[in-house]
Amino acid sequence: MRRTMRRARRWLYVVHRWIGIGTCVLFAIWFLSGLVMMYVAFPQFTDAERWAALPPIAWDKMQLTPNRAMEVAGFTHYPRDLRLAMLNDEPVYRLLGWDGARKTVSAADGRVIDRITPEQAVAAARLYPNAVNPEIIETVERDQWSVTARFDPLRPLYLISLADPGGTQLYVSSRTGEIALDTTRTERIWNWLGSIPHWIYPTILRKDGATWRQVVLWISGICMVAAVTGFWVGILRLRLRRRYRGGAVTPYRGWMAWHHIAGLIGGVFVVTWMFSGWLSLNPGDFLAGRGMAREMAVRYGGSEAPHMPAGFLSGPKPDGPAAVEARFVWLGGKPLVALTGRDGGRCTLDPETGIVTQVPEERIFEAARRLMPDDIMTMRLRLDQPDAYWYSHHQQRQLPVLRAGFDDAAHSWFHIDPVTGDILGRTDDSRRTYRWLFNALHSLDFALLLGYRPAWDAVVWLLSLLGLIVSLSGVVIGWRRLQR
Repeated sequence: MRRTMRRARRWLYVVHRWIGIGTCVLFAIWFLSGLVMMYVAFPQFTDAERWAALPPIAWDKMQLTPNRAMEVAGFTHYPRDLRLAMLNDEPVYRLLGWDGARKTVSAADGRVIDRITPEQAVAAARLYPNAVNPEIIETVERDQWSVTARFDPLRPLYLISLADPGGTQLYVSSRTGEIALDTTRTERIWNWLGSIPHWIYPTILRKDGATWRQVVLWISGICMVAAVTGFWVGILRLRLRRRYRGGAVTPYRGWMAWHHIAGLIGGVFVVTWMFSGWLSLNPGDFLAGRGMAREMAVRYGGSEAPHMPAGFLSGPKPDGPAAVEARFVWLGGKPLVALTGRDGGRCTLDPETGIVTQVPEERIFEAARRLMPDDIMTMRLRLDQPDAYWYSHHQQRQLPVLRAGFDDAAHSWFHIDPVTGDILGRTDDSRRTYRWLFNALHSLDFALLLGYRPAWDAVVWLLSLLGLIVSLSGVVIGWRRLQR
């Protein structure tokens, strides 16, 4: 037994030493890039930015009803999304099918729009708030910032420089004329030190999502082995009672001592951080969330026929604030038009009369009951303040919000916009577990720190510096070992 234990301990040291030599540089990169990501996120085009770049809807140019737009686009069922906005000076319907098909139909003359000229793309870019003198740089199929598959229906993309002081560049779809993404010079520079090394995100790898996921899973899994074995070795070599010569708790000196002590102090953080990072890729799909199925949306809306009354288009125009986007939706069997202004302000109106109306919460909950007709609704809640599962930290969460919960096997919750009735998201036991195993362990989203950004920054910086000490000392130790 003693011989077996000595052999096992020996292998523990050997595994940590050689895996550590191979991964300590990665650890250092991850801790440094994680600090950058606290302040500069990967470029994305938010709804607020999209609304700010749209002109008010020219209702007087409307000649096509939503029904006719669905017919022209070839939809035999009500689409997943049907909205009206401007393409430069022309109102257009944008339709998204449940199979992912996108169609753009002119509301002025009914033609299907499937190609945008460079001049039209530049005209769309001129409406962006930061635009100075937009001009096309090139047409890109895929690059570092537009690498993910969600841009596929919009490709190829016109890359347009706005010539503003911030070096803003827009990606405009050559198919639909929509602005798909914006980046600034600051984002592009800092992301090469932040998200790209942190997520192992080079374009050549990330363009194949399945391959990228497997590569990162294996790399982070091996690094997790290095973290666990290192913490274990650190505990075995620590002496608090029968100390080493000179009263030291560690047998090491110099860089080895820094590595040992910092690893013990920050070891739990390093291990949980590695584990949660590995878990973020959802190995085995154990924590896969359940989304909104088409059948649920149909039950919630109460209609799937390609029909939407729009009497207001031929009568008095909407009397609400100037809208840059109109969404035609069904809620509990009744039609609604949800209007959004350039500043993000929202209201709903009756599509027959054009009169602004308020959706009663009781009506929303009654419609939500149909989402899961075989299960009992056990929760009807209005959140005016954030809680542990609905909060703004790394992404902006809308408040107030309604929460409808059910007693199904997964204990599903649906979060719903009380103004428009839009379902903002679905969460269940799997996603709530993910919230604690990833958001809490990896991003330190704990109640004591949420909402207290300076305190959160200080804690993350302190723990990251401990991780850096462990990593950089490991780099030095590994380099010396290799030299020998």
